Amino acid sequence: MIDKGKPTISDNPSEELLVRVSEPEHLNTCSLVLSAADITHRIRIVSRNHMEIFVAASLREKADWEITAYCTENENWPPQPRDNQSFSPVFRAMSPLVIGCLAGLFGLTGDWQPESLWFVKGAGNSEAILNNSEFFRLVTALTLHADIVHLLSNCILGVFLLHFFLNLTGNGIGLLAVLVTSVTANYLNVLIHGSGHMFVGFSTSVFSIIGMLCTMSFAFKTTRIVLHFFMPIMAGLALLALLGSEGERTDLGSHLFGLLCGLICGNFVRLPVFPSLRASFWLQTLLGAISLFVFYGSWLLAFSW
Repeated sequence: MIDKGKPTISDNPSEELLVRVSEPEHLNTCSLVLSAADITHRIRIVSRNHMEIFVAASLREKADWEITAYCTENENWPPQPRDNQSFSPVFRAMSPLVIGCLAGLFGLTGDWQPESLWFVKGAGNSEAILNNSEFFRLVTALTLHADIVHLLSNCILGVFLLHFFLNLTGNGIGLLAVLVTSVTANYLNVLIHGSGHMFVGFSTSVFSIIGMLCTMSFAFKTTRIVLHFFMPIMAGLALLALLGSEGERTDLGSHLFGLLCGLICGNFVRLPVFPSLRASFWLQTLLGAISLFVFYGSWLLAFSW
């Protein structure tokens, strides 16, 4: 601690007390500042916790200015690292709510049946998307599942990943990011496959979340960044191979594009404005409402098309 001394006369009449300090490192800092300013000074050690610096009376004003300027400029230095784990969304049950809605919808739609109105109107159909501009199918297909096994595999994995992801981004930003990456991945998959491709399932969103978490783990870490980056990617690819290589209606392309889109989109956390946007309750609420309305509006459009 630095204590500015009063202009008291020392043992040497030509000197005045500049500062009193209680810690050796503060003493060294003040001495370095004065030396850098080419100000001659004398140090007196009174006790272990009482040290004093004296300067010539004619230089006291200049020395005092140098010490004050240094303390002002370095008041908040070094800057504290951002604590990305301290953020918590106001509503922390969004992930179970979303997954619960998927399970509830499956209770209405049942398994994939060719004559089912839900799948006729809302399943991903590349021909309808490319030729008839039925882009709402890119959204509605995310909410449909081929059978109970398909649903459970997405829900069990998705509820944990989505919960962790939303705790990092907030509900509104997170839901919109999942929506944008999933729709983009589905559209890229449609372009690659061309006409005649059918798809359903929330797994595209699951893999986009994995991709965003991979990039965010890289962005938030400051040590061993290569290891932190590649380990989640390897885990994602292992999961891709596990879930995306079998099953009659399993769509490996949508999984792969979901992962890639997530890896790219995850960089939004690097934006300087991200912490302030994430902390905005009204922005999070607005984006969350928009995301949920897009799903609801897509189904309204599907049945009215």
